[in-house]
Amino acid sequence: MGHGDPLARPGEARERLAATDVHGATFNPHCARVHPRRLADGLARAVRGRGARVLEHSRVADIAPGRVVLEDGRTVAARHVIRATEAWTARLPGHRRVVAPVYSLMVATEPLGPDAWDSIGLTRHEVFSDHRHVIVYGQRTVDDRIAFGGRGAPYHFGSRIRPGYDHEERVFADLRATLTAMLPQLSGVRFTHAWGGPLGIARDWHPSVGYDPGTGLGWAGGYVGDGVAATNLAGRTLADLVLGRRTPLTELPWVGHRSRRWEPEPLRWLGVNAGLRLASAADAEEARTGRPARLGRALTALTGH
Repeated sequence: MGHGDPLARPGEARERLAATDVHGATFNPHCARVHPRRLADGLARAVRGRGARVLEHSRVADIAPGRVVLEDGRTVAARHVIRATEAWTARLPGHRRVVAPVYSLMVATEPLGPDAWDSIGLTRHEVFSDHRHVIVYGQRTVDDRIAFGGRGAPYHFGSRIRPGYDHEERVFADLRATLTAMLPQLSGVRFTHAWGGPLGIARDWHPSVGYDPGTGLGWAGGYVGDGVAATNLAGRTLADLVLGRRTPLTELPWVGHRSRRWEPEPLRWLGVNAGLRLASAADAEEARTGRPARLGRALTALTGH
């Protein structure tokens, strides 16, 4: 949780979020709720206001120094070409093993009334996560729902990405059950929304930013689900790199980092999905024994993270 201040006692943690089976928590004040779509729309308005063009629905088939090739065969010439396609990087020629597209899915409740919030907490609109192996995360939305998400969806062979993969009913059911077990106050509350999408995971779970002034090619990605904040930092860093400025941002350790490539199939499919199963089994072991899972060490050995 970064530079969080520890909340050593379960009671202190439950004052913020009245969850079950709380053993303690960490609190980090350096967090914020962000609506990703509104952020993206606001950034688009800002760059258009400065004279830039934003061209959506322009599918890219390939990139090379000085040019971008569209799916319909047209070529766009560019002095600088920045690859910032995150999970979709795996669909570009020669990039299939750069990141593994892994899906994160979310559910949301109906708006909750004041009595419900009195029993749940989050009075300061804190966001929350859990120190489990299968990552989960949640927040109180501006219209007083709980939006709750997590991993657990399978990795699809060959790094495939399809719209239908955004909806895994088994995972949605698991998320609803997990949230209700964490917050029994939600028993009987309707879940009104469910959605998801792929994120990009580098082989060493290490995001990276880089630019080659010789070719004009740059890149950013591998955020492992933290892209809402990390993309902003990456964009500012890339701006400095493209303009040839040496700044504190260009000295950050992710600049120029190169992760090794993922294994070829079927090893990639076997490894990623084995990791997901190990994470679930490790959580079950800890719930059963009340101690750190021995399976956690196997998960670390498999993922290298």
